[in-house]
Amino acid sequence: MAAVFRTTDNWPRFLLTVAATIALAACAVRREPKEDDAFKWPQEAPVAMNGAIYQSGRDVALFENATAHHVGDTVTVHLVEQTAAQKSSSTDTAKTSKDTLPGPTVFGKPVTIHGTAVLSGNLGNDSSFAGSGSSKQSNSLSGDLTVTVIQRLPNGNMLVRGQKWIGINQGKEYVRLQGVIRPIDIAPDNSVLSSKVADARIGYGATGALADANAPGLLQRFFNSPWMPF
Repeated sequence: MAAVFRTTDNWPRFLLTVAATIALAACAVRREPKEDDAFKWPQEAPVAMNGAIYQSGRDVALFENATAHHVGDTVTVHLVEQTAAQKSSSTDTAKTSKDTLPGPTVFGKPVTIHGTAVLSGNLGNDSSFAGSGSSKQSNSLSGDLTVTVIQRLPNGNMLVRGQKWIGINQGKEYVRLQGVIRPIDIAPDNSVLSSKVADARIGYGATGALADANAPGLLQRFFNSPWMPF
């Protein structure tokens, strides 16, 4: 006997199942970073055609420090990132309203029942509101990271990038950086402060058993997602 599929009964349930599956996949999947992951770097400039004697960009000044100037050179970035932000707010409001409604008068006398005035009353309203909020955030990152010049811009500035992976016990930690530096900001020891890096993108993270244990589970990430209506 052929089975009969009742569309009217199963269609809402099917849509609900598909929607829940998509929501779980979108909110709960967390891709682990890989060692070959990198930021989306701009394309390198085309290589200039050089002659047999003179090569563009390979000139060396007699009174100049041996610092990074060309594509492929390395420069050490001192990570001295430290930020702090704090915000607080407080609001207090209060309102009191009172009003008296006198009763009507007929032929100059108030309307009464057994000597008691009727059709008169009093209105009163008291309302107050008190609210406060505060937010505080701070972070710090220190260390050294040697990066490579991947492009020399027309104005002489250099686009650099680099990453460092460190394996510790059952996990790995990584630091990544990309940005634009000026040759004038490079110290004689071929180093530059991270605060001098323009358009800086600095990433720090970890992988492994400890990082997994420090992360919430799949369902917990789903219920904490902004798509949950509750």
